[in-house]
Amino acid sequence: METFLMQMQSFCIVLLMGVGIYYRRHQNRHVKIMSAAMIWDVVLILQIELSRSAILKASKAISNAMALNIHVSIAVLTVIFYIFMIKTGRQMLKGDFKIRRRHKALGWTTFCLRILTFVTSFWAVVPKE
Repeated sequence: METFLMQMQSFCIVLLMGVGIYYRRHQNRHVKIMSAAMIWDVVLILQIELSRSAILKASKAISNAMALNIHVSIAVLTVIFYIFMIKTGRQMLKGDFKIRRRHKALGWTTFCLRILTFVTSFWAVVPKE
């Protein structure tokens, strides 16, 4: 049940990001929605860590299943991309619209990584015995 709830949250985060992308031309709404999605995603990571000791498991990369290692790598990359999204987004909010093309490319990449994180989570979850 715990896994189901976490994967439902993950699905909702992907949906929320999709809504944020839909409202990309409405700056104020876009910023609020995407900020909420990124914060929720980091909170979800903290939930996973607290309930499953995810960092400890991920640190045993050599003995982990390949699916788990791929999932963790994509998830970490997604969070790193969040940092770039925040940086370029803040530059645009300050009026630097030369960064728009980079922000857009980073945004679509981040969204694709987040979708991959969601998809790979189904293969990475190891049921409790």
